[in-house]
Amino acid sequence: MKKAKKITIEDLARMVQKGFSETAKKIELESVAEEMRKGFKAVDERFDKIEKLILADHKRRIEKLEEDIRDLKNLLAVK
Repeated sequence: MKKAKKITIEDLARMVQKGFSETAKKIELESVAEEMRKGFKAVDERFDKIEKLILADHKRRIEKLEEDIRDLKNLLAVK
């Protein structure tokens, strides 16, 4: 069986310090969060534009269908 290496408090402190130094800094995370907000805002704006186009197209098609039905009713003399 292998002997376990003894770790001193200093070794442990160095390991913890190394872990903290490799962790992202708060300012770096804030920068990433800001970029994400900008990206999501752009996506939201594009979705809004698409939604408006779709709704406008549906409105136009519904109005055309209503007009066609009105014409059919008039041709068939249906009230």
